Amino acid sequence: MPYRDFRETIMPHCSGLLRLHGALAMSALDGSYRTSYERDIRILTRREPLGVVAAITPFNFPLALSASKIAPALAAGNTVVHKPASDTPLTALALALAQVALDAGVPAGVYDLVTGPGGAIGDALVRNPFVEKVAFTGSTGVGQDIMSSGAATMKHLTMELGGKSPNIIFADADIDAAVQAAFWGIFWNKCEVCVAGSRLLVERACYDKVVEKLSRLAMDAVLGDPLDAATQVGPIASRSEYDKVLRYVEDGKATARLTAGGGTRRINGKGLFIEATVFADATNDLKISREKIFGPVIPVIPFEGEEEAVRIANDTPYGLASGIQTGDLRRALRLADRIKAGTVWLNTWHKYHPNAPFGGYKMSGYGREQGRKAWESYTQYKTIWANLAP
Repeated sequence: MPYRDFRETIMPHCSGLLRLHGALAMSALDGSYRTSYERDIRILTRREPLGVVAAITPFNFPLALSASKIAPALAAGNTVVHKPASDTPLTALALALAQVALDAGVPAGVYDLVTGPGGAIGDALVRNPFVEKVAFTGSTGVGQDIMSSGAATMKHLTMELGGKSPNIIFADADIDAAVQAAFWGIFWNKCEVCVAGSRLLVERACYDKVVEKLSRLAMDAVLGDPLDAATQVGPIASRSEYDKVLRYVEDGKATARLTAGGGTRRINGKGLFIEATVFADATNDLKISREKIFGPVIPVIPFEGEEEAVRIANDTPYGLASGIQTGDLRRALRLADRIKAGTVWLNTWHKYHPNAPFGGYKMSGYGREQGRKAWESYTQYKTIWANLAP
C-alpha cells in the first residue's frame, strides 16, 4: 500500500475505531423494567461480554481489519486471541498493539497474539470450545469452512467475505467524476480490496466515452515504490497473488477487448507490479466478471436502462458493496433500494467511517463491523427477573 494512503486514510480510520468503541464501552445498555401485571416483579436486562474472541485477519488491510475486530471485542469486555495473516504478521496491528496495550496497563492475557500458518492455528481457534466467537475477514471458501467447523461449539460469527461489486455509470452522470470514482474504486491499493468496484456497468449512451477516459487514466497510472508520494499503484502483495491475477489477465485477453494495461513491470528491478488493466466489451458471464480477482483488473460491461443495470448488478453470488453514478438523485436512491449489497456508494466510492456499519449480503458474509452494531455483536443479553415482594 502506498504509505501516503496508509498515513492519510488508514491511520485516522483506525484511531476513529478505537475512540468510538472506547466511548461505547462507557455507555450502559442495561435496563430495568416493571411489568404491567405484577407490580412486585422487576425485569433487569444487561449485555455481557461473550468471553474469548478469535480475530482472524487477512493480508490486504492488516491494520484496519484488525482494529475493526479488536476494538469492539475489547470494549465489550472480551479477551482476544488475534491470528494475523501468515503473509503479514509484522505489518498487522498485532505486534505494535500488543506492546502498546502492555504499556497502557492492559492486563496480560487480555490481548493475545498468535502468528503462524492459518490452516493449523486458525482451525485450532475455530474448534476450541473456549473460544466463544470468531471474527473473520477473508475468502468465502475459508469463511464457509469456519462456519462448518464452528457449528460444533455454536460459535458466534462475524463473516466479512469476498465481493464482486458492481459500479453503475449512467449517461446523466458527471462523466469525468464518475470515471475518477471508477478508477479509484478498482485501482486503489492495486485492487487488493474486498469492496473494490470490480465490475463496471456503463450505459451504452456514454459507454465509449467512459471506456476511453478510464483506459487513459489506467495507462497513465503511476506504478512505483509505496514510499514514493507520487505512487498510485503499488506492487502485488505476494508471488501467489501475482501469479493468480496474471492468469485472470490472460483469460480476459481471450474473452474481451483489452484497452489498457495487461502487462507487468519491475521498478528499479524490484516488485511484483501488474499494470492497471481495463477490458472493454465484457459480459457478465465471463470469468473476469464473475470471480474475485483481487488485482488491478476491471471488466467494463454495457447496459441499456435501469432494469438491465439492476439485473446485471445483482447477478452475482456476492453482495458486499456497489455504486451508482448518476446526476439524478431520485434514481440513485430508488436503485439503491434494489441493489443487494451491504454498502451502496452514490456518486463516490471508498468512503468509510467508524460509525457506519459495514458488511455483506449473500456469499459476502453476515454480521457487521464498525458502528454500534459491531460492539453489540461482541455481547450477549441476559434477562434477570426479580421478585421484590417481601
